[in-house]
Amino acid sequence: MVRGEEKSGMVRGEEKSGMDGSGEGAYITVTGEGVNKRAVMLTSYCVSGLAVTFLLLFLLLPRKDFSEGENRGLASFPGFTINAVRDGSFMKGLELFLCDHFPFRDQLMVFWTETEILKGKRKINGVYLSRDGYLIEDYEAPRNTERIIRQFAKFADAVPDRRVSIMLVPTAVTVYGGKLPAGAVPGDQRKTMRDIWDGLGFLNGQAASTLHPNLRIIDCSEALFEGGEGLYYRTDHHWTTKGAYAGYAAWCGCNGLEPVPRDAFRTETVTEDFRGTVFSKVQDVRVRPDSIELYYGKEDVIRVEYPDSGESADSLYNLEYLEKRDKYSLFLNNIHPFVEITNEAVRDESALCVIKDSYANSIIPFLAEHFRKIYVFDTRYYRKGPSSFLREHADVKDVLVLYNMGTIDTDLGIGGIF
Repeated sequence: MVRGEEKSGMVRGEEKSGMDGSGEGAYITVTGEGVNKRAVMLTSYCVSGLAVTFLLLFLLLPRKDFSEGENRGLASFPGFTINAVRDGSFMKGLELFLCDHFPFRDQLMVFWTETEILKGKRKINGVYLSRDGYLIEDYEAPRNTERIIRQFAKFADAVPDRRVSIMLVPTAVTVYGGKLPAGAVPGDQRKTMRDIWDGLGFLNGQAASTLHPNLRIIDCSEALFEGGEGLYYRTDHHWTTKGAYAGYAAWCGCNGLEPVPRDAFRTETVTEDFRGTVFSKVQDVRVRPDSIELYYGKEDVIRVEYPDSGESADSLYNLEYLEKRDKYSLFLNNIHPFVEITNEAVRDESALCVIKDSYANSIIPFLAEHFRKIYVFDTRYYRKGPSSFLREHADVKDVLVLYNMGTIDTDLGIGGIF
């Protein structure tokens, strides 16, 4: 038996649920208002429970300073000051801190990537999911080309008696553009390179600069375009040692030298489980890892000095990084402001200065075949200026400036090369 009546715009129903022992009807009355209240209360309890759970996890779980999955440092808790509150920097810093230390963040990133792929996305977090298992970073139109030209020109003019070579390395988005998904429209790295060359006086592809007589360009683009597969890591933004060898061969050609044949080196594959910086942006677990191959000169007698840390080594590779996520850092022992390399196998007193980003770390083992001394500068951290060093070291006649096109526009080291 059901009966209902309207009251204040609401419907109330009574439903007969059975008979008691006396034969009289027993009824349960359920109102729409009661159901709504119970649903709201249940939802509130669930949300509150989840909030408390995540708060406890946030407070109790160990906090990391570095994300192995993303290969970057995590935000620290912002300093609290009145000015920081007023200008909004405290709240912005707090937001970054909470996002970076959210419980199960890495697992949630993997889940987010998988949902984006299921929705048909082929570009995630600035990375193209490309053919043959390649994760290729996008390239955006540059903003600092004029500044880069000025810095290169100032450096060349500061050391007029040195031979300065500039090598700008296109990344996979240019060399492997054919692997990009349909509809991908990255920026034009080769146009940016031409703009820089033109600004330095290399008009119409001329080998000599009309503005800086001691300056020359080393264009490794064609060597890379003709190099085939395996020139770049599939999960990292760097070139492989095979790609670095192509750049080395281009450098030799411009310097009138014969490159040491690849088969003259001893090679070793030291890992097949490398997932690099680009993988860290996407966390696509379906992509298989890369391998890293190292080249050793058969006659080399290497000594490497790291003045900033007081370390020294007898190898250009620090294999301890194979136990870490950032395995590319094994090349030249990761980041150091200044490194001095000696190859006792080279009998003359030749010397080379390299001003560089991390792309150069894997080409230096090849360059070391031709120089007894190589001085390496990472000008993001070296504060004295390479030009000052060169004025104090008259024995260094050759300089190589090497940057990759993917990051040169935002590389802080450009401001310090002079």
